[in-house]
Amino acid sequence: MIRQLYARWTILMDDLRSESGQDLIEYALVVALIAFAATAGMQTVANNINTAFANIGTKLTTYTS
Repeated sequence: MIRQLYARWTILMDDLRSESGQDLIEYALVVALIAFAATAGMQTVANNINTAFANIGTKLTTYTS
């Protein structure tokens, strides 16, 4: 009984020490960070584009009136 528990314990510990899935997790975290940064940056870009078009619209209205 104790020998079987020890064998299962060593198999479990070997599985926990395995680093085969670590690369996939790291890549997923990098992709998530890039997606978050892109989403945060797009809000700023969208606001700047909106402001630019509003300024162009104001100037066109001024010149055509």
